[in-house]
Amino acid sequence: MQAITIPQFGQLLAPQLSRVPDSARPGTLARLERAAAARYRTWAEALPEHAEGLLTCAAREDEIADRIEQILPVPAEHEALVSEVVPLAVAIYYEVFDAYDVWGQMTVQANAERQGSQAWPSMIPLFPEHEAELRALSALELKSGDFLDALLTDRAA
Repeated sequence: MQAITIPQFGQLLAPQLSRVPDSARPGTLARLERAAAARYRTWAEALPEHAEGLLTCAAREDEIADRIEQILPVPAEHEALVSEVVPLAVAIYYEVFDAYDVWGQMTVQANAERQGSQAWPSMIPLFPEHEAELRALSALELKSGDFLDALLTDRAA
């Protein structure tokens, strides 16, 4: 079995995400959620026997993005910067997965979901009026992490 190295995604993406003002950070992260949704769809194609659950995870990632874009979209004055940062951050995120097969990638993603679940509540001090929604988004991240953990545990059994 291949050894898996789990990065701290916040630190890994910090050089790009730190360029984004606080007001644009939620909308920026929403776009990264869409990149994660795309990964789930790729895994669903690679593992058709698990496609239903993986596509449900993809739908959760899209739901998180949709909900953030509704309440905290990227302000127009930061759109150009975010449009520059997001592809760079996605490339860094995707590069983490390159060394692993699909199962290793899902192991990394399970941990990334847990890390991502912490990102939304960390924004509550900046956006206290959206506390309930940010906590709800955290719960969605954890559902996908739980699904992946269960899938990985079943495979290991």
